[in-house]
Amino acid sequence: MPNPLGRALRNRRAGHDTLVWARPDLQAPQTFELSSPAFTDGAPIPELHRGRMFAPNISPALSWTPPPPGTVELVLIVQDPDVPLGRPATHALTVAIDPALGGIPENGLANPSPVSGLRHGKGGLGRRGWSGPLPLRSHGPHSYVFQLFALDRRTELPETFGLDDVLAAIDAHVLARARLIGTYEIP
Repeated sequence: MPNPLGRALRNRRAGHDTLVWARPDLQAPQTFELSSPAFTDGAPIPELHRGRMFAPNISPALSWTPPPPGTVELVLIVQDPDVPLGRPATHALTVAIDPALGGIPENGLANPSPVSGLRHGKGGLGRRGWSGPLPLRSHGPHSYVFQLFALDRRTELPETFGLDDVLAAIDAHVLARARLIGTYEIP
């Protein structure tokens, strides 16, 4: 059944220009690639990885090509720029990713992570780890932008951290970046 609120807000979206990716201070060459065996760039994210309010959120597997020499750490930020708010919703905020891993397995963004060393910050949805797509019903398709940043140093963040802490830690330390976009819609 269509949601009247979702329909009324269809034209209200934060916008891709509000993503971390668009920040002038985090611009860097796109010299490596991010992909997922679960979906191709620009395609729908499978139902398995959908957000759940009271059930496990299963993150998709991710893989990347080798980042540039000098990369010490990778940082992943997943955001939805199509929410009807003034800024995008953060669906994952993960630091301390070893660039040599080459990828993160399915559900590797769970909290706690089965991948040694990964640390999750508190996302805009109030949880740590993956919060899968859960757009407002009848709002139309939403983009989920997986933004991977290669850093020339470790982030050294406190035990509890959020997006603002990560942005301050990576400013002027981004060597390269990669992006993958998936979509999701609840009609």
